[in-house]
Amino acid sequence: MTENTAPVLTAAERAAVKEAANESRVRASRKKISPAEARAAGEADVLAKIAEMDGEDGPLAEALHRLVGENAPHLVPRTYYGMPAWANAAGKVVCFFKPKAKFKVRYATFEFEWPAQLDDGAVWPTAYAVTALAPADLDFLGERIRRAAPAE
Repeated sequence: MTENTAPVLTAAERAAVKEAANESRVRASRKKISPAEARAAGEADVLAKIAEMDGEDGPLAEALHRLVGENAPHLVPRTYYGMPAWANAAGKVVCFFKPKAKFKVRYATFEFEWPAQLDDGAVWPTAYAVTALAPADLDFLGERIRRAAPAE
């Protein structure tokens, strides 16, 4: 019997888990403030994360942040494992941007979590690789966002 010495999580994954734990503590402390103040704080957190991004990730994240705001203004900006995300009124993340630099992968992704209402038959996409955002791409993702998060 050999012992597996490979780490269960990569360093980037461990850092993301630590960020999630910190985000949870911050959200708990924000339960005492008004929804408008919580939204503003979440917006500030997302914009701070976007400002930290290098290369292609920053402009993509900025464009997606605007796109979510235009197509689902009722979603609340927040961070999710250290990434820009947008949550429903219940606080559940509907969609998020995963920058390629965070996990040192080939491309960034825009992804939807289980609260997104994208169900279409037995198989449907929940993540999209994003390398650039032309007008047609913005239109496509805007439709996905509206479908994932209909106005409440």
